[in-house]
Amino acid sequence: MREDLHRLDRLATAVSGDPSVIAILGLGSAGQETHRFDDHSDIDFFVVVTDADAKRRYLDDIAWLGGFGGEVIYEFVNDPNGRKALFADGLFLEYAIFTPAELQALPLSSVRVVWSRPDFHYDEIDPPARGALDTVEFHLNEALTNLFVGLHRQLRGERLTAMRFIQVYAVDRVLALQRLDPGTTWADPDPFEATRRVESARGGDQPDYSRMAPGYGNNVDGARAILAWLNTNYPTDPHIVSAIEDLLATAASASTA
Repeated sequence: MREDLHRLDRLATAVSGDPSVIAILGLGSAGQETHRFDDHSDIDFFVVVTDADAKRRYLDDIAWLGGFGGEVIYEFVNDPNGRKALFADGLFLEYAIFTPAELQALPLSSVRVVWSRPDFHYDEIDPPARGALDTVEFHLNEALTNLFVGLHRQLRGERLTAMRFIQVYAVDRVLALQRLDPGTTWADPDPFEATRRVESARGGDQPDYSRMAPGYGNNVDGARAILAWLNTNYPTDPHIVSAIEDLLATAASASTA
């Protein structure tokens, strides 16, 4: 285990003398997936405390972060339950404070119990189940209509919102289709953030995101790449495809006029 992760153990030792602290939990690459921790990782963790009063105390006073060693040079409240903090030596933290009842209501994955009292028991809750709209049909048609709306906004001259519809919203749907593809696998998928480690995906016709998200000034190129991939891999409706192709042609002409 890398040295920075051992600092989380030292924090646990420092706060274990407070009877209101029940456990320290690591998440992500500080959780069960410590093999992913590298020079670019931050430390995500939870502090489990006995009650609301203890929670407020740990939220309001950050002196306990001294248990990591080093000096906090920047911090802010990023959530009602926690903060982000940067140490002078580059260590970056994101943490939250929860009571046991609050913790059990959270959908978490790959949690590592760094330290706990003997009577603390944590059972992971599975990530939320796929909803009724988490289907190939939904994501395919949502992507197509994102392209349609985005190209109309491009033609209106609203390039920033067009970029979001084409290179963010439609690409999000491509990511969802990639996730649902039984022929696709990748290392350590993140159940909460689809873009994480997508570069490791293997199998099938993998999307070329460099072509789908080419940047602010290239909305037409991005839309064309997304449409081509959707047409190649899924049974797209010819009516919406024809409408998108007409918009692509108009936008391409406008850019050369």
